[in-house]
This record gives sequence, structure tokens and C-alpha cells, in this order.
Amino acid sequence: MLHFTPDSPASLIALLLCGLLVCVFEFVNGFHDTANAVATVIYTRSLRAGTAVVLSGAMNFLGVLMGGLSVAYAMVELLPPDVLSPPDGTPAVPMLLSLFGTALVWNVLTWRAGIPNSSSHCVIGAIVGVAIGDALVHARSLRDGVDWHQVTKVLEALAVSPLLGLVGAALFYLALRAVVKDPALYQPPKGHEPPRGWVRWLLVATCSGVSFSHGNNDGQKSIGLIMLAVVGLMPALYALNPQEAHRLPLSVPQATQIENLLNQYDHNGLRADALAAATRLKAEGEAAASPAGAASQAGPRAVVAQRADVFEVLAGLKQLEHVSTVPGAERAQAKKLRQGLQPVVEFAPWWVRLLSAVCLSLGTMIGYKRIVRTLGEKIGRTHLTPAQGASAELVGTGLILTAGYTGLPVSTTHIITAGIAGSMLGAGSGVQGGIVGRIALAWIATLPVTIVMAAGLFYLLSL
Repeated sequence: MLHFTPDSPASLIALLLCGLLVCVFEFVNGFHDTANAVATVIYTRSLRAGTAVVLSGAMNFLGVLMGGLSVAYAMVELLPPDVLSPPDGTPAVPMLLSLFGTALVWNVLTWRAGIPNSSSHCVIGAIVGVAIGDALVHARSLRDGVDWHQVTKVLEALAVSPLLGLVGAALFYLALRAVVKDPALYQPPKGHEPPRGWVRWLLVATCSGVSFSHGNNDGQKSIGLIMLAVVGLMPALYALNPQEAHRLPLSVPQATQIENLLNQYDHNGLRADALAAATRLKAEGEAAASPAGAASQAGPRAVVAQRADVFEVLAGLKQLEHVSTVPGAERAQAKKLRQGLQPVVEFAPWWVRLLSAVCLSLGTMIGYKRIVRTLGEKIGRTHLTPAQGASAELVGTGLILTAGYTGLPVSTTHIITAGIAGSMLGAGSGVQGGIVGRIALAWIATLPVTIVMAAGLFYLLSL
């Protein structure tokens, strides 16, 4: 697959299939993660199931549209620079097929088992697997072939956020119990009657908050991945951000600074590819500064090459920021130069946001029942109460929104599941060890399973 003829029908069909897979994954993500938001309002009888999922879908839609792009490209930057450039489906096709084939299979298997599993975990494991497979294909060492600093940063967020959800929900429940004495908050629903008055609307509000924050964080992940397929299909239009076209070609002083930094510290393990890309960008700047160069215009192939070079340079500068032997002033300079270049390639058209929002919100309205039952009935030893549901969702909303606006991909599933368990522990009702053990096993197994599956699939498709 790495040897498709540029712009051939096979290449375009494969990339269209990849784009469809992205949308299917976002749809599956919606129905897999919906339960996190609607379980509390359904099991406390605050809303009927149909009303709850429609509300959740609408709030997910708004969350995607109002979210940023920091999480989107925190995920994308886990991939090696050479698979981020869009050369006519190579290697975009094997990368996207490996990524979404792996994530979809594991997501559906855990959904069928009724186990709340993280779509974020699936995608991140698959992305790391693709990076490892790419290193094997090009005979690179895994040390240089994978951005381990970025991987570590993302995995730390995934590991710490559920613990914060567990402890935060338990503490919030205890604080709520100490301050609010209304017995309706701490009693399970009776029959089919909803909680009275403000208790009901508190749960509706927390359901809306979790749904909005889920769209805000998880929607960004799909936006970044949709862009990989879009750029592969239409590189001339979307390889570079049309709103930031003035940043290229680089000015000669800026390109010289980048080249000098990368050249000076290349012995610390920076990729030779980044330095070569910086040299090409500098040559373009010098040519553009001449009278003949200023009159020329870059064609589609030049635009594609520029995107590839920008991603190589960004990877080199980012790696330089984390080399301890580099003086602080140079690291700050590298960060400033990287931030100046990022808008050229890290963007999303409005219709990509809308596509992500539609797929996520439609998926939200389907397939939620299996995991809702697990969250509402099987985690705790007793039926979920309004106070427990509100505690888990208020703490979860805060954590997920904070992560969404600081560029950290976190798992809505793990945060809310841990929050429900924390609220049960805070109430002294305990948890059911069997189901919690199954959830923990899926949490532990997801990364190694998806890494191995994606690495193997990418390697086979690349032969």
C-alpha cells in the first residue's frame, strides 16, 4: 500500500474508505460513551431514556462545535511526521486503516460485553502502534521512531484523571452530605416517579455538562483524525491552512534560526529529517526573497512537500524543548518558533467540525443500553442515588472540560465510571468487585492489545 500510484483511483477509493472509517469510529464513540452522561438521569428516573439521549446528543453537538483544537493535535502529534504528510495516500491509507480498524474492533468487543471502555484509550493505543509499525518499516530505532515524551504526557493524563474522578467524587459526595440535608438527594427513586423539584433538574444539568464536555474533548480527537483523511484526499486545498498562508515561505532570519538550533543540538538525538526539512524551508525563503522567486507560485506538490517539511521541523523543535542539556534560552526560542509554525498545519475547516459533531451526536442516540445498565446497577452494591450521580458528573465535567481546553486527551468513560465508584465509596455502600475488576482489566488490557494490533496491521499493510 505504500506504493500506490499518486492520484490513482485505487488511492482515492482507499482514502475515501479511510474517511468513512473515521466517521464510523466517531459514531461508535458516541453510542459507546453516551452511557456515561445518561446513566444517572435514567437510573434516578430524572428523564426518560429517549429524552435523555436526545439531550445528550444535542449537548455533544454543541461541545464539538465550541471546542478547540489542542486535544486534536495532541493526539495527531503522537504519529511520526512522515505519516502526517499527505502524499497521495502513502502512507495515509495503511495508517488510517490500521488505526481505525484496531480501535473499532476493540470498541465494539467491549461494548458487546457491556464493559465501559475508553475510545480515547483505543485510539491512543492504535496511534502508538502505528508509530511503532512505522519505525519497524523504516528500520528506525523505537527511541527515535516514537515521540515518547508526548506518549508519556498523554498516558499520564489517562492514568491520573480516573484517580482524580474517584477521589474527587467521593469528597464531593461527603461535602454535599454535610451541607445539604434534603433526604431526597440520598434515596434511590421509588417506582417510576422522578426526583422532586431541584434534585431532578440538578441531575439534568449534570447530564448536560458531561455531554457537553465529552463532545468538547472527544470531538477534538476525531477532528484531528478526520483531517488526516481530508488532507490525503485533497492535499492542494487542505495541506496548509489557507488563513495562515502568509507564514510560508519562512523569512530567511526565521528559517536560519530554526536551522541553527537543529544543527547545533542534533547530537542529542534529534532527527536528521528535521534538519533537512529546515534547510529546504530556508532555501524556499531565500528563493522567495529574490525577484524571480517572488513571482513564482507553489503548485499542489510543493504545498504537500511544505506540509511534510513543517511537520518534520515541528517534531524536531518539540524534541529539542525536552532535551535537558539544551540551555533554557534556546529551549524557549525553540518553543516560540514551534508555536509560530503550528497554525500553518494545525487547523480544521468548519465543515470538519460539523461532520465530527453530527457523527458523535447521532451515535449518542443509539446503543447506550448495555453500558447504562452496568453503570447504574452493577458498579455499586446499592441502587444509584441522585447525590451519587450528581457528584460523579459534576466532578467529571470539571475534569473533562479542563483537559479539553489544556490539550490533554482524557477518557470520559474512565472518569465517570471512577466517579460513580467514588461516590459509592463515599456513601459507604461499597462496590461490586467482579464488575469493577472487569472494567479495570479492560482498562489495563486496552493499550497493549491495541498497540500490538495496530503495529502488526500497519506493518503488514505497508509491505
